[in-house]
Amino acid sequence: MQPARATDIRGNWATLLLPINRDDSIDFALLAAELDHFVAARVDGVYSNGSAGEFYTQTEDEFDRVSALLAERCGRAGTPFQIGACHMSPQLSRERVRRAKALAPGAFQVILPDWFAPTFDEVVAFLDTMAAEAAPVPLVVYNPPHAKRRLTPPEWAQLVDRIPGIVGMKVPGGDDTWFAAMQLLFTRVSVFIPGHTLATGLACGAHGAYSNVACLSPAGAQRWSDLCRADPAAGLALERRIQAFWFAHVAPLITELKLPNMAVDKAAAVAGHWLPGLHPRLRWPYRSASPKQCLALRQAAESALPEFFPGAVG
Repeated sequence: MQPARATDIRGNWATLLLPINRDDSIDFALLAAELDHFVAARVDGVYSNGSAGEFYTQTEDEFDRVSALLAERCGRAGTPFQIGACHMSPQLSRERVRRAKALAPGAFQVILPDWFAPTFDEVVAFLDTMAAEAAPVPLVVYNPPHAKRRLTPPEWAQLVDRIPGIVGMKVPGGDDTWFAAMQLLFTRVSVFIPGHTLATGLACGAHGAYSNVACLSPAGAQRWSDLCRADPAAGLALERRIQAFWFAHVAPLITELKLPNMAVDKAAAVAGHWLPGLHPRLRWPYRSASPKQCLALRQAAESALPEFFPGAVG
């Protein structure tokens, strides 16, 4: 696959969730089936080893196997893909880029060093080295709300000026002030915001989502993404229903039950029932949603978002 330009990274991208067996091993057969489903759903792209891919739990051999399977399935189908080379250790993240570079992803996703909050100069030093190691494959910087160092719009502008290898970012978005401050960057790099804010984000200048909504239904999220482009008003109307469902039924799993974000992504996928055999379990030591909670989520989603489940299939 050719290295992605910022203008290539658009729309609805599905996260590769990690199917976990009872013995805490990865179910690679189910992982392959998941990739085949994404291809069939015609999502705009697929990425591995985000939070929902539980990159922080993977051995280096597991990382290599996941990355190779992603490249093989997406490469064969012509589906754009990115490899998450994320790790809390900058040294291991760099090694993951070195090994996976031969798989020719469109981009590598990386997080900032995460044990101790880096200074801005340390952020520059890290990303400059990672971009050099990855070249000609570009970088997408994943800067989630829980990152030790949250980058501001002026800092993003400095990074893009200094490191041409950065072509995109995955960020939580912000208020009107944040979007106003990001306007010049929208013309230079791909900016992806949370999936359940897609229509609003696109209207404000963002380009797409590495989508939590695609966890619930890859095909449904893709149809919504296409709708947002073709009919923004209709896309915004559907977003209001998506957010009403999300805040009433999904967010409380985090805010009230204190489940981690990746547990909720996997619970949404189980609720969507588009990957038979997927269990909501996370790898030790993190807690996951229960099958009962997933069923309740399914029932709520079918009622609130019936177009995501045509014929009761997500």
